[in-house]
Amino acid sequence: MKYVDVVIDNKSNSTDSFFTYKCDDDAVQVGSKVYVPFAKSSKLREGYVVEVRADAAGIEEAVLPKLRAVDHVDSEVSLTEEMIRSAMWMRGRYLCRYIDAIRCFTPAGSAAVRREKQDSLAGEQGFAEPVEALTDEQEKAVQQIDEAIGNRRNERFLIHGVTGSGKTEIYIRAAKKALDEDRGVIILVPEISLTGQIIERFLGNFGEDSVAVLHSRLSAGERYDQWKKIRDGLTRIVIGARSAAFAPVDNLGLIVVDEEHESTYKSDFTPKYDTVEVAVKRLQDQDSKGVLILGSATPSVVTYSRAKEGIYKLIELTKRYNEVSLPKTEIVDMREEMKEGNRSVISCRLADEMRAQLDAGKQVMLFLNRRGYSTFVSCRECGYVAKCPTCGLSLTYHRGGRGEEGRLVCHYCGHEEAPPAVCPECGSSYVRYFGSGTEKIEETIRKLFPEHTADRLDLDSVKKKGELKKKLKDFEKGRTDILIGTQLIAKGLDFKNVGLVGIVSADVSLNIPDFRSPERAFQLITQAAGRAGRGSEPGSVIIQTYSPEHYAVVMAAEHDYGHFFEAEDKFRRFMMYPPYSDIFQIVFTSHDQGAAKAGAEKWYRRIGALLPVEDKANLFRPQEAYMSKIRDTYRYSLVIKCPKGKRHEYAGIVYKVRAEEIEEARRKKQDYIAVVDINPYSFS
Repeated sequence: MKYVDVVIDNKSNSTDSFFTYKCDDDAVQVGSKVYVPFAKSSKLREGYVVEVRADAAGIEEAVLPKLRAVDHVDSEVSLTEEMIRSAMWMRGRYLCRYIDAIRCFTPAGSAAVRREKQDSLAGEQGFAEPVEALTDEQEKAVQQIDEAIGNRRNERFLIHGVTGSGKTEIYIRAAKKALDEDRGVIILVPEISLTGQIIERFLGNFGEDSVAVLHSRLSAGERYDQWKKIRDGLTRIVIGARSAAFAPVDNLGLIVVDEEHESTYKSDFTPKYDTVEVAVKRLQDQDSKGVLILGSATPSVVTYSRAKEGIYKLIELTKRYNEVSLPKTEIVDMREEMKEGNRSVISCRLADEMRAQLDAGKQVMLFLNRRGYSTFVSCRECGYVAKCPTCGLSLTYHRGGRGEEGRLVCHYCGHEEAPPAVCPECGSSYVRYFGSGTEKIEETIRKLFPEHTADRLDLDSVKKKGELKKKLKDFEKGRTDILIGTQLIAKGLDFKNVGLVGIVSADVSLNIPDFRSPERAFQLITQAAGRAGRGSEPGSVIIQTYSPEHYAVVMAAEHDYGHFFEAEDKFRRFMMYPPYSDIFQIVFTSHDQGAAKAGAEKWYRRIGALLPVEDKANLFRPQEAYMSKIRDTYRYSLVIKCPKGKRHEYAGIVYKVRAEEIEEARRKKQDYIAVVDINPYSFS
């Protein structure tokens, strides 16, 4: 008779523990999915085995007769011991529930009826770009990485390569080496829009049978089929967005995190994990000992700092693989455009350069990280602004297609309503639309260049399955002359005929209330600019801004990451921001504003009582969150600045307060929810 400790698939904090069962199935092991009786319910519950005991040692004698038995095992779904160990680590690292961490590794759609498998790669075409010879910089990079993989060393590399320097070719060579060593590979990209081109490259080099894909655009059935294909060892390469970091790859030898700086690698759902940290943990495991590659033209300040410290081995790629120069970059001061009487969102200089490039047979990409037609609707008589009734946030105006009425939309909860004909507060007819989004840019461009084809790519224009892929393919094949989009088009994409990239408003990222806003602005400008001149000619970039003197804009225009990093590093050190600290944010939510505030105040007092005297200044009083109300839910935020080296100590304090709260909740139901996020990428 075996005895197993099981984590029950139940979201309650009160059951966040291990439950012991008897089991007479010899096949049961750590990671097995089991069905067990639980509590007073007659319905069997799903659970995952986290420990197996050969005998009853350690179990109290009085408890033994009361133990119930595992009913049966799901032979179709099981996790590996490495995955369970990683989930246990996540629970401590991100202060989440056991089951929240375990669910990251489980297949979507596992409860669905088993049916004929669906091939999510059906119709995908492989493309193997001929590479005559690597550059000297690429060759040295490949040698270092191959040696680490071949010797089964747990090493981490940061490839800091300018846009177009050939990082993807290095990833392909590293994957080949890992496969030669009979190791598994995970390739991560920050956006679903980027999976298409990298899938083509990997299919062309390795064949359809060697590649699986995991991302949220797949149906639950498709995701389950891909997960099972990987778990059964039928494929050795996994490509996907953030969640693919949890793919059930056996004998994992290589994880690549492309565009590692992207905020999408930080989960905004529980558990609020950092994908790079998860990758590091999985590759450190006793069953892996694999290699991590981080790649970016604009590494995050934290990552580059760690490379400077020697935590990552730094590989610099300073030239484009085709030896073409980086694009010529020009800053346009939109304040001067206003003085000259140009009220358009497109400057005269950008319009002239677009015309020149299009006449020369080149394509143009325009980037604006703001969706919709107008960013807010306001009354010029009384100052009224149309806001979401459940979130209190400004509504964005979307104009709608031909024959459709425009709508005001909340980008946080999805609420929609018709725009007012007159001001609902003062009755004035002076209701006007302010600001510009991608819809308005598209309309403007179609009027300026009616003889050229234009298309828009943002979350509003690719709602149907296949639309994203079609729009990108149309642009790649030259069927679209001008592509307008948000950050979906600003990174990673490789189009040979783009002669000009226009960054319509570089100020959008600068005005975010976050210490990372200069970093994000620098990254977005650099990444968007990097889409130009990837063929045989350099290309050009025009940056429109109302802050032309800002160091992030100036240094991005000069392709000067080194000086930008120095400036940011000094600021972060002085202010004790990451990498010189860890930021703990605890968000308290409730349908009762007073309850959310009271919960935040209670945690503030308890944490303050546990912090050492010299650290009490690192705890900041709770306040309304930046997004203080979403979907009729009020939000308060509590922030702790944890000095470098004290994360374990501070996490222990927060965990202690959380445990006390859970114990109190067993006696009296709480009217608020507290969620801990360590090093959030957004303080919304």
